[in-house]
Amino acid sequence: QVQLVESGGGLVQAGGSLRLSCAASGRTFSSYAMGWFRQAPGKDREFVAIISRSGSSVYYADFVEGRFTISRDNAKNTMYLQMNSLKPEDTAVYYCNAFWDYDVSRLRTVYDNWGQGTQVTVSS
Repeated sequence: QVQLVESGGGLVQAGGSLRLSCAASGRTFSSYAMGWFRQAPGKDREFVAIISRSGSSVYYADFVEGRFTISRDNAKNTMYLQMNSLKPEDTAVYYCNAFWDYDVSRLRTVYDNWGQGTQVTVSS
């Protein structure tokens, strides 16, 4: 099974930026669409963004409002989430996962076991 490791989180002031990374082991990274989710304290995990296998197509949750950019480097088996203009409500643990296909109406994740995620805390 592919292992996904998130990193890059931290504490930042409102309006600041962070760049998250998701490093994947194994040879199947480029076979999957990939994406980000987040879970705030006391809330359900929610979808943030998805990127197609080639990186040519991306889709974001409405709350992103143009502030985040998802990208991937298949040669490095790594996906990124550049987050700008961060708000306190973006505070959450951010997770990555693979998707069976690039289908924004279904968003079927491949892996049931979520990693540890990376904590993003935005202070006001």
